[in-house]
Amino acid sequence: MTGSFKRSPFVMSVATVLVLAACSGTPSAASPAASGSAPPAASESAAASGAEGSAVTGATCQAGATEVKFWTEHTPPASDTMAKMVESFNQANPDICVKMTIVPGTETNIAKLLASIRGGAAPDVYLADRFTVPQRASEGVLAELPEAGALKDQYLDFAWNETQFQGKTFALPFDTDARALFYNKDMIKAAGEDPAKLDIANGPATIADVLAIADKITKQDASGNYETMGWIPGGPGAGGQPGAIDQGWHYTWGFTYGGKFADTAACTVTPTDPGVVAGFQFLYDFAKQRDPEKITRFVSTNMPDATNPAQQNAFTTGKLGMVVTGDWRIDEMAKYSPDTDYGFTYIPVPKAGDKSATWAGGWSVALIPNSKAPEQAWKFMQYFAGPEGQKVYTKETKHLPTWKALLTDASLYDERHKTFLDFLNVATNRPPLAVGATYWDALTDAQGSVELNSKEPMAALQEAQDAVQPRLAEVGC
Repeated sequence: MTGSFKRSPFVMSVATVLVLAACSGTPSAASPAASGSAPPAASESAAASGAEGSAVTGATCQAGATEVKFWTEHTPPASDTMAKMVESFNQANPDICVKMTIVPGTETNIAKLLASIRGGAAPDVYLADRFTVPQRASEGVLAELPEAGALKDQYLDFAWNETQFQGKTFALPFDTDARALFYNKDMIKAAGEDPAKLDIANGPATIADVLAIADKITKQDASGNYETMGWIPGGPGAGGQPGAIDQGWHYTWGFTYGGKFADTAACTVTPTDPGVVAGFQFLYDFAKQRDPEKITRFVSTNMPDATNPAQQNAFTTGKLGMVVTGDWRIDEMAKYSPDTDYGFTYIPVPKAGDKSATWAGGWSVALIPNSKAPEQAWKFMQYFAGPEGQKVYTKETKHLPTWKALLTDASLYDERHKTFLDFLNVATNRPPLAVGATYWDALTDAQGSVELNSKEPMAALQEAQDAVQPRLAEVGC
């Protein structure tokens, strides 16, 4: 579908966008995914002048082509593949020039986007973490896509549902994924253990069994600081910030313990659900038994960059024996640690016989209100998030597609990657809420305090509920 794009009457003015965003609240600044109000005027000027970064594509575009500005926070190696995709589109559409810019950030922090809107330098297309789309739509940051409905049946249902707000579509699903426990076979052998214990053919291991292996891998120096660690199931995140190493998030362990994070029928968030509390209790106990300060010091030393570049991940560098991560790690290990002998298996379970849990996330392409080139942007979005773009991205980056027909294209998956198709079949997804980003940040802050042992799980999660539920009540489900 490449017809003309009609501006939606739902698209709000820039002034309204900024007022709504400024009223959206500000989680803790310590959170790596902290989402605050728009930056001051100096930052706005910087954004408007292109200080966020230079375009990495479009240098060879035809003179007179209509420019489409595309922002992503992705970094190599994923951004390298995206750049190839954009250049392919530009070559096939010489009347359009998509200029992709890498704008570092986090999934829930749109301060730079808001600054660009205020400074008159907003992109046309924005790569948004899909679970945040309903909230950004409610804030007026994303434009409705009135022609997108015809594509609904082509996408995975859960991914499509994450792009909806009040019955309208605000993004096109791009990729998805699933999570597993990756383990370094050589580090396990060096610790005197048999990595075959974790073979996926054996089904999910228990958390206790994984911890027993991990503790044998862990080594301390003369001062008692960790030189290597067998496993950090949660966080802190890179740079020692609240959050997770890779995918050891609140959702990961809440789902693992059978937790439910929201009741969409009742329009309530439920972070104090017993399963969610049990997952947080596991993280609390793990940190307490191994000293939260020492864990934070280890992470800060071995993953000092809060943007968490793939090549600095402690699992990639051989400082961490096991990590909960996703299928994209297959591609990153091939590029940054090709000699590492590793395997992956189910996320471990609380007790033998439990069904392992995993979850699927992913990104989406969205149109920013008042784009100067909406028709050209819409054409690019359909390519990028359609079968042509997703096919390239799936094969090169080892993510999974959201375009249903590509799930059965055997040419896209090697032996390792195709296992994640099975994981995807049983994956849960985060509840699509109009407070999705705010809820994520509140849960992240709660996780950080629990892993520092500064708050008990129930108290931290009750604070998250008290902070988020009034916001959800205002905007609705």
